[in-house]
Amino acid sequence: MDIQSYKTTYLNSQTVKKNWVVVDAEAAILGRLSSEIAMVLRGKRKPSFTPFVDCGDNVIVINAEKIRLTGKKMNNKVHVRYTGYPGGQRFASPAEILDKNPKRLIELAVKRMLPKNRLGRQIYTNLYVYEGTNHPHVAQNPKSITLS
Repeated sequence: MDIQSYKTTYLNSQTVKKNWVVVDAEAAILGRLSSEIAMVLRGKRKPSFTPFVDCGDNVIVINAEKIRLTGKKMNNKVHVRYTGYPGGQRFASPAEILDKNPKRLIELAVKRMLPKNRLGRQIYTNLYVYEGTNHPHVAQNPKSITLS
């Protein structure tokens, strides 16, 4: 009896090959862009994906202030945070967050799509969000990709 056997290969932190990619957020829808960025950060687009290892790429997002939301979510959606003090619950709409700190809107969306454990916190450190088209990571020679 001739049986093919396949050996499952796992990556570790020494064998992972991480790339740098640039994503342009101009006129992109926040949720759709964030889910694609989370998949690239996690490494799910690679054939060598290992679920318990940080095997994703480093992602640079530019033009964060030009992100858009569909429908009336820009004003009607509510982001809740808590300061840690009694009576410290704060509410903000995406429009207010975009005016104050445009990077924060993308960072929040992507962070909430990653695993809620120490691996998710480690993967989140590979995300870099910038306003405008300039970024300080030119030395890493990032490839520009378009996400669907």
